This record gives sequence, structure tokens and C-alpha cells, in this order.
Amino acid sequence: MTPVRILMSISPVIPVLTISDASWAEAIAEALVAGGLRTLEVTLRTPAGLEAIRRMSQVDGAVVGAGTVLNARDVAASVDAGAQFIVSPGLTEPLAKAAIASGLPFLPGIATASDIMRGLDLGLDHFKFFPAEAAGGRKALTSLAAPFPQARFCPTGGITLASAGEWLAMAPVLCVGGSWLVSDGPPDIAAIRDRAQQAAALRAPGADIA
Repeated sequence: MTPVRILMSISPVIPVLTISDASWAEAIAEALVAGGLRTLEVTLRTPAGLEAIRRMSQVDGAVVGAGTVLNARDVAASVDAGAQFIVSPGLTEPLAKAAIASGLPFLPGIATASDIMRGLDLGLDHFKFFPAEAAGGRKALTSLAAPFPQARFCPTGGITLASAGEWLAMAPVLCVGGSWLVSDGPPDIAAIRDRAQQAAALRAPGADIA
């Protein structure tokens, strides 16, 4: 399997984490890993994002990446912070080239057929379908994926524990991104671990197919 496919096959749900205080990072990562979710996306939406990546990367078993990566500067900063993969909300050629050059697994956001075609031209075939629910939900992804049987997806945006299983049942879907696992504010460690256990019990049928 390719590195990005391996990444997408580790856990059925990738927690999407927006952390406002880096001092919470290790405890959050430990709770998620203890609950069975090892792949953690830390967004760069707050000033604490890069430091949270650094701290979470020290947690045994955690595979920590940077999300909301928008340009080559963000890629460089993420690599410097120790990110093990790169996720973006969209796909531009300069960003894709920088991410590919970094050597890290790259999961770019797409919402249209043109986005997917741009990615394929750049040698990419694994994508984040974003924003999943706002972009038309499962019906939209079914139609969007049909002309691109080689493509695989991680839907993200508006997905909940209640809906994640329906997304994961779709053949082109390897995993989903979820922001419901960690609430804003000081972390409730027991609740995070419980949510992680529930999410880890889900499974994408195609995730372990090479």
C-alpha cells in the first residue's frame, strides 16, 4: 500500500483537533490513543496548533499530522513541528508540490470533479472530501467518485458518530474525519477516551485492501 493509504487504514476515524491551549495536547492524544484512535490531525487554525503537534508527537502510539495546511509555508512549519502527514481543505498546485516534496503522506481536500482531476494530474489519488455534508453528503460523493474508480476518500465536515458508519460503508471511503471527539475547552479525558472507543469500533470495508 502507498504511505497515504496506510495512513488512512490505521483508524476508521481521524480525529480533527483544533486546540487552543497546547498544554492540553499530550492528555488529549493519550486519551485518543488509549481509546483506539492513533491517527490524529491537529489543525493550524489556532496559534497553539504547531506546538500541539510537537507535544502530541511525543505520545507513544500517536501518528500526528497537520491539518488546515494552506500553502508551502504551512508545509514547512508542519514538517519542522514533527508532523507525520499533511491535510489541506483544498487543492492548489503550489501546495501540492510542496507537500509532495516534503515526502509526507498528503491528503488534499476536494469537492468537485475538477479538484480530483487536478489531483490525479499531480499523481494523487487519495483525497479528503470536504466539507462532506455541506457539499452534498453521501449522495454527492457517490456521484463524484463514479468517474474516478482509482480514487479513495476521507469524508470530513459535519460527520458525527451516528452518521460515520454510513459513510464508512461506502466502497471508496477508507476513513472519515471527525471533530466530535474532542470538545472545545479543557479536555474531559474520560469522555474523549469513551468517544474514541466508540469510533474505533467502526470499520471501513475497503481500508485493508491494497
